Amino acid sequence: MNKILFREIAIAAFLFFVVRLFVNTLSSRKRPRKLPPGPKGWPIIGALPLLGSMPHVALAKMAKKYGPVMYLKMGTCNMVVASTPNAARAFLKTLDINFSNRPPNAGATHLAYNAQDMVFADYGPRWKLLRKLSNLHMLGGKALEDWARVREFEVGHMLQAMCEVSKRGEPVVVPEMLTYAMANMIGQVILSRRVFVMKGSESNEFKDMVVELMTSAGFFNIGDFIPSIAWMDLQGIEGGMKKLHKKFDVLITKMIKQHAATARERKGKPDFLDVVMANSELSEGERLTVINIKALLLNLFTAGTDTSSSIIEWALAEMLMNPKIFKRAHEEMDRVIGRNRRLQESDIPKLPYLQAICKESMRKHPSTPLNLPRVSTKPCEVNGYYIPKGTRLSVNIWAIGRDPDVWENPLDFTPERFLDERYSKIDPRGNDFELIPFGAGRRICAGTRMGIVLVEYILGSLLHSFEWKLPSGVGELNMDEAFGLALQKAVPLSALCSPRLSPSAYAS
Repeated sequence: MNKILFREIAIAAFLFFVVRLFVNTLSSRKRPRKLPPGPKGWPIIGALPLLGSMPHVALAKMAKKYGPVMYLKMGTCNMVVASTPNAARAFLKTLDINFSNRPPNAGATHLAYNAQDMVFADYGPRWKLLRKLSNLHMLGGKALEDWARVREFEVGHMLQAMCEVSKRGEPVVVPEMLTYAMANMIGQVILSRRVFVMKGSESNEFKDMVVELMTSAGFFNIGDFIPSIAWMDLQGIEGGMKKLHKKFDVLITKMIKQHAATARERKGKPDFLDVVMANSELSEGERLTVINIKALLLNLFTAGTDTSSSIIEWALAEMLMNPKIFKRAHEEMDRVIGRNRRLQESDIPKLPYLQAICKESMRKHPSTPLNLPRVSTKPCEVNGYYIPKGTRLSVNIWAIGRDPDVWENPLDFTPERFLDERYSKIDPRGNDFELIPFGAGRRICAGTRMGIVLVEYILGSLLHSFEWKLPSGVGELNMDEAFGLALQKAVPLSALCSPRLSPSAYAS
């Protein structure tokens, strides 16, 4: 009897094992989860050749065919692209924590001290400390109020320089003036001094270095997507990054040494770098290193100058194409401010049309056309599609700003749209996904507040202080784009300006 029972138990166990094995085999053969639609691409290199020289434009065209959430195989990597406000909200709000890290890339390695900065660092204690210090002492609301006088001084200095150029009858090279002023603003806050005492070859070289950094860091580098051939540097991008990094490292090292040599002069009046040095404790005795601090300064000087200046340059260019906008802006400013003094930051809330011009420029010409890439830490699902772990995320901010389902006549530059009830409440600070020039979520640009203040105040000052026109002989303005982390004008804007305020308004 016991033998019969044992045999039946053994047979039952065997049958259970066979059935379980069969079920597991069927499960392993079931169809893979559905990925978002997207182009097939090429063998090995995938969709990389489809991006061309203007990836934001190419991806926007693809999205019209494949939809708001699009999947691309990029070499050995997965990439998903969000091209509408709802798709961006799904990734940057609903799934924000899952997409809080950056994927490894050549820019982080060769430009940002191997991701030791705030922009490319992993989401964690070091990133949080760098972000906290930057917000408390430079980029947050209270900090921005504290250095309002610095902005006023540097804008005044820039306006005087423009007046001198106008007296000679020469055109102003707008991006050079803007970079010079903004670098000195940031220098005064970080280092207690202007970093460029005189406009000249040194400041022009800095501008060129910033543009080169933003351009090269925005490239789709083959080595990032096929790591096994990264050592070949087929596009020459990484070699250029290494040379540029050496230039920036020499400049930043010099700044830090000069800052240390003048410590006694700042006794009782610490600047941003003093505060960072004094509050560099992480946890359990771990501290921010000199490399971390150099990398942070690189972030602040490059992103702080190039992104805001590009928005202002595009806005002026658009208005030169449509003088009626200048006329309406001048009428508003003359009514609110008059012509006997300069614009002050406290005037801006009373200038809704100026604010509308700024928003319209951020919509049509976002400083960052494609957000800095993020990467998923675990699998997830969006709009019914499966997104694997390790998938890179790119949000096409440029495409969102030109989405005809969101914006009426999106290719027109029409500031008045932001005075209408439909769009008037839309704000660029990351909560309204129709307009996210600085990104959104926990990895939103740390300088969002500063960027908005600089754009509104500096653009407003340039509009209020001068009449603008194109140089004689320039029939139509070149409005071509140059792709990079920041969306530059392919041809820098040069324009004639003439003072429109009382002479006393331009005095220091």
